Amino acid sequence: MLDYRNNIKRILQNTQADDQSLENSLNAIKAIIAMADNGKKSAKTNVNKISKPSNGNLANKNHFKNFFIAISKLIENPGDKQAKSSSLKALHKLSFIPGFGKDLGKEIGQLDQAIQASTETADSVNAKTFKEAVKVKKIKRDYRKGKRYTVIRLLSGADLINQNDEVAFSVNEAQAHSLNLKSGDVVEALPAAGSLDNQAEIIRVVGYKKLRQRDYDPIEDFKYAVVQGEQGRLAISRNINGQKLRIRGKNIVLPVDPSYYQGDSVHLEDGSIVDLAWYTGDIRLKKDPAKAIKIRWIYQVDQPKKNKRIKKDKKKQTQIEKIANLDLDLHYQRVGIAIGDNQNEQILEEIVARYNGIPFAIDAFEGKKKVIEKQIKDLDIVILVTAYAAHDSTWNIREFASKYNVNFAVSSSKGYQSFERALYRAANGLPSYEGTQSIEYQTKDK
Repeated sequence: MLDYRNNIKRILQNTQADDQSLENSLNAIKAIIAMADNGKKSAKTNVNKISKPSNGNLANKNHFKNFFIAISKLIENPGDKQAKSSSLKALHKLSFIPGFGKDLGKEIGQLDQAIQASTETADSVNAKTFKEAVKVKKIKRDYRKGKRYTVIRLLSGADLINQNDEVAFSVNEAQAHSLNLKSGDVVEALPAAGSLDNQAEIIRVVGYKKLRQRDYDPIEDFKYAVVQGEQGRLAISRNINGQKLRIRGKNIVLPVDPSYYQGDSVHLEDGSIVDLAWYTGDIRLKKDPAKAIKIRWIYQVDQPKKNKRIKKDKKKQTQIEKIANLDLDLHYQRVGIAIGDNQNEQILEEIVARYNGIPFAIDAFEGKKKVIEKQIKDLDIVILVTAYAAHDSTWNIREFASKYNVNFAVSSSKGYQSFERALYRAANGLPSYEGTQSIEYQTKDK
């Protein structure tokens, strides 16, 4: 005999509180009890017979299973057309089982009428409405309808040109950046859904077309540039690889106004990484590069933690404040301090930082030639403190500073004021050595 207990539990769990649902469940349970009684009688009459399950018995079991699944869905969703149809089909298949339809014909007929009379309840309608409301509807788009366009890259975003050399659409910088678009790329695109400003959605890049120079404005870029400085005095001079920002053969220090780029999730500060771009033919590059260069993309990265010295020597700090009064702004240039290992290094670094420079210590006492060269080639300024440097290192530092066009000056004294003046001479292109000549050092107004 089949065990129908689990099926009865399932019917009860899906029974609603309304009269129609209760009646449907009652009829289904009556039919199950009648099936169980019929199976019990058959078992008593054949108790002495031992037989293997036949294919017919397995088929009957599947009919019952399908019926229980269908009737449970109907109880869960009263009046559902698909559930009613499935329940009636499953019930009719049960009626063809030999002996079953004959013994339970009346009950099967009642259940058939109850299934056909099942109607939607207020609860089922509300449940269906809620499911439809929360269901995420996917926008069906036929990507085979995408047309081909030629890309003209802009400082931010890009234009899509049709076969008539007209601007058909534009794409934002997010798409252009993610696809690494460049002028001449051939793409397939569709109008962006719900766009009111003629935006397009690029499906894929399918090729490249060499454009004539007169058909577009060439663009140069500087990727992964590092923003350095404190709020109100931010600037860019190099990227994360140490490469300097150079335009038309000259090193550029680009001031940055973060107020133009503030957003809810992305903003500019010391340590931010950005991409720069500019038109190579822009006449403003010569006199005012800041107006020609645009920040094209801001990367969302975690800002580096700044090292904070917990304790400071008050005497040294007071001394630095006294001497740091020259009219000098290094604009976050990299300054190499050629000095012996850890000899007054901290104070000299603080002097550089006070003038908005980025200090780097160079071991000029035991440093190897290749190591010194590697350190100097990426610097903007090198100050050699001869009192703390070995003779061989002195020649190497001067040689590499000249080789890589790094501004160079010498502090021949151990005093901090001598170092500060050497920094001033290097930054302003004055003689490397102070000597006996008269050099005017401009000071800040107090």
